[in-house]
Amino acid sequence: MTLTFLLLLAAALFCTGLFGVLTQQSVVMLMMGLELMIGAVIVAASAAWRHLAPADAGGQVVVVLAVTAMALEMAVGFAVVTALFRTGEKDLTDQAAELRG
Repeated sequence: MTLTFLLLLAAALFCTGLFGVLTQQSVVMLMMGLELMIGAVIVAASAAWRHLAPADAGGQVVVVLAVTAMALEMAVGFAVVTALFRTGEKDLTDQAAELRG
């Protein structure tokens, strides 16, 4: 795989995730868009590492940290969605804004 192909793939993933974040009102769909965007960053970082400095282990560390951040974001996000739904059966972003004091 070439660097150009991988960067185009990352750009397509990022744009799809951005579209999802900007157009969806469901909190779960919003989080899925964010996951696509983080996945695009991971693909771009790993592609850049592989083609620019394959002998350096620093790129692998960045990818592992990004995957860890993605997993933490999903865990916290689903905990927040569960808490929102339990408090008032709210699952849309507009409804969640009504929960402020």
